[in-house]
Amino acid sequence: MKVAKFGGSSVASAEKFQQVAKIIGADPKRKIIVVSAPGKRFNEDTKMTDLLIQLTGAVVSGRTYEKEMKLVLNRYEEIASQLSLKHTLIEQIESSLNGLIQEYQHDSLRLADALKASGEDNNAKLMAAYLNALGKEAHYVSPKDAGILVTDQPGMARVLPESYALLEKLRERSGILVVPGFFGYSKQGNIVTFPRGGSDITGSIVAAGVQAELYENFTDVDSIYCVNPTIVPNPKEIKDLTYREMRELAYSGFSVFHDEALQPVVKAGIAVCVKNTNNPAARGTYIVSERNYNDMPVVGIASDKGFCNIHVSKYLMNREVGFGRKLLEILEDEHISYEHTPSGIDNISVIMRENQWTKEVEERVIARIQAELEVDDITVERDLALVMVVGEGMNSTVGVAAKATNAFARAGVNIEMINQGSSEVSMMFGVKSASHDKAVRALYEVYFNEIFSISYSNLH
Repeated sequence: MKVAKFGGSSVASAEKFQQVAKIIGADPKRKIIVVSAPGKRFNEDTKMTDLLIQLTGAVVSGRTYEKEMKLVLNRYEEIASQLSLKHTLIEQIESSLNGLIQEYQHDSLRLADALKASGEDNNAKLMAAYLNALGKEAHYVSPKDAGILVTDQPGMARVLPESYALLEKLRERSGILVVPGFFGYSKQGNIVTFPRGGSDITGSIVAAGVQAELYENFTDVDSIYCVNPTIVPNPKEIKDLTYREMRELAYSGFSVFHDEALQPVVKAGIAVCVKNTNNPAARGTYIVSERNYNDMPVVGIASDKGFCNIHVSKYLMNREVGFGRKLLEILEDEHISYEHTPSGIDNISVIMRENQWTKEVEERVIARIQAELEVDDITVERDLALVMVVGEGMNSTVGVAAKATNAFARAGVNIEMINQGSSEVSMMFGVKSASHDKAVRALYEVYFNEIFSISYSNLH
């Protein structure tokens, strides 16, 4: 049995529905289908989820919402009519949306979750109806009936362990099962959505629950690329990478696969294949527990902007018990999460997302650090980018770090910070945001062009 998840771009229109149906029919092992809400049909289009957010805003503000409701219904109606599905499906969708509004109109957080989740929910109903119209046995299965039980915090659902035993029972059902992504039900009976990329999370949870042989994640690219194609044109494709490598890449800027979505399949040891709905014959990228590192010790380069760094120095800091804990507690009191904490014997840096570090927060934090920790020096550096080199083969290959530093030197990129720490999977470099693209291109040249790939074999 395979679980196949189709993202928003894969189910954005009637034409896309037809492509998905062909993909499902091409492999009888594709028994469980997870769908997103309709995505963009063209660049200037609006995603269904955004239309539902607009509808939520109108309801919460107390305005009439006929216009917003009509935009939502029109998207579904266009798909249904072009697939020759019964109009009663659209009437049912409208009734369902009005029911959610009536139920949650006085609780804006619950209303937002319920209406956003309806994008996936109603699309799954249309997909099941279309597959049935083609003569296939298909069933819509709600997350509640499937057994996807989650925590009760709106927008931040976490799957509960007992879900997996309930999901295993889906194996006993006949036909093709269509499950909406992005949300589950709490024990209190509430609809609760996962964080961003939630349909990926649903697909992974379902794959782990039914013990699938493969979790296929269909999107709009042939594979995962080793670097952002908007920075490096026509980059090399990644054929295979490990769970840990994908986790590092997803965390640090790769948007193809949500990092939280890996956890259930990692625990279950289920391979993931990222494939293209528009080119299903392409091999795709496999995410597995182990791969051959000899030919490619570095698998990808990821990066992101919008960071800042607090650098704290104090003589004999290493002998002061609890210094790091006290520093992080000050940040915790300001509800600041941190990304990395590289340190030396007399200094420590804390790297965080810059959007958390307002001028007011900076004044309070620095005043507390000076008063409570009696440090020698504090500096704050803004406008940083983090560039990460990822690959499980790096620690057993000579010269990987040297290639990076030499590449930066030749490109004229100043390294503000280096952090490898305990990770054997990645090296992180901090550079000024203005040097971000130049840094990424320099690393791509040394790790992925033909000349240097030959030198890896000599070094290994």
